[in-house]
Amino acid sequence: MKVLILTYYWPPAGGSGVQRWLKFAKYLQNFGIEPIIYTVDNANYPKEDESLVDEIPKGITVLKQPIWEPTDVLFWKQKEHQKKDISNSTNSGFLSFIRGNFFIPDPKVFWVKPSVKYLENYLKDTKVDLLISTGPPHSMHLIADKIQQKTNIKWLADFRDPWSNLYYNKDFKQLNFAINKNKKLETKILKNADCILTVSNSLKAAFVKQAKRVEVITNGFDSEVLHSETTQLDEKFTISYIGLLPKQSNPKLFFKVLNEICNQNSAFKNDLKLNFIGDISDEVKHEIEKNNLVENTNFMGYVSHQEAINFQKKSQVLLLLIPNIDNAHGILTGKLFEYLTANRPILAISPPNKDLKEIIDNTNTGAVLDYNDEKNLKETILDFYHQYKKGSLKVASKNIEQYHRKQLTKELAFVIKSLIS
Repeated sequence: MKVLILTYYWPPAGGSGVQRWLKFAKYLQNFGIEPIIYTVDNANYPKEDESLVDEIPKGITVLKQPIWEPTDVLFWKQKEHQKKDISNSTNSGFLSFIRGNFFIPDPKVFWVKPSVKYLENYLKDTKVDLLISTGPPHSMHLIADKIQQKTNIKWLADFRDPWSNLYYNKDFKQLNFAINKNKKLETKILKNADCILTVSNSLKAAFVKQAKRVEVITNGFDSEVLHSETTQLDEKFTISYIGLLPKQSNPKLFFKVLNEICNQNSAFKNDLKLNFIGDISDEVKHEIEKNNLVENTNFMGYVSHQEAINFQKKSQVLLLLIPNIDNAHGILTGKLFEYLTANRPILAISPPNKDLKEIIDNTNTGAVLDYNDEKNLKETILDFYHQYKKGSLKVASKNIEQYHRKQLTKELAFVIKSLIS
């Protein structure tokens, strides 16, 4: 049984976008399914992690074709500069307007036509049982849609994030024609795909109104998180955020509360250390300066996946931030599931998010607070700090095995086989 997986993100791509299907590909063969990967040959990935190349399953077929990305020309940026600036990528005014209104659904749309031509020829000689596309970028779904029309192969479309309701879309200042075109394309994909796969029950509820069938398989963690080197906890009261931190997740009240506690408690100020590992928005850095927390803050920049795991395990508290936007209840960041395995308390700050709260509560791994809940935010931070001073800050996590990548791939294999049986 063979599946053809269309994905823009593939090693050496770094960040969360690559993890989901790299891990599915790793375990699919355990369930009698052979993955064939179709990806880009010369991608200008915002972040790269060469260590992930070693995780590509031995012997699987990886098809690569070159891609032309207009942003390379339009934005007049060198590749290395782009890698340092992804958290501010929607702050470029007129250029963001061009991106949102003239490259629909995304700048990868120019890869659709040559990909369809290449894959149509490939499939004449190679039989596959199922097409799988994963987005964003949602242009991957457009490729799969055209291939299915030509071949009638069953098709699973994976939505790691929403399409027309993606939280940063409003920063592109989309005009009505662009908004309507995105919605029309999204509806077409939802209706044409044989099955929609997504990452949360809330997203499922949004998609099920138009799709033939919707299944939920969350993101997860893999064995390297469990088997990484034992690390000693930080001596300081470290609160660490790991991953991309866009302006939509800027926790202004969190910094305000920390500043107040520091002014009231000199021991707390001396013990506190904020770690930001990854690409951090300039607006977040400004808020840190505004609240006099610069001396208490380390900006580590982007690190390899293994280094990120080590930071998770040695931090006193792990900070999780869900974008502070309307309809955030379906957002579950990939980092959440690795946090679950670190045996460190999670401080999650989010708009109302039923999916997130259910997972945190069910695994007993921390607290979920609203962006505007100053009283409970302060109490929770101080509670964590007092436990830290007593040497008793820890969590007794439970029920996390269901989020192991192998278990999740078993669920995926069941969905795949049900589609092609």
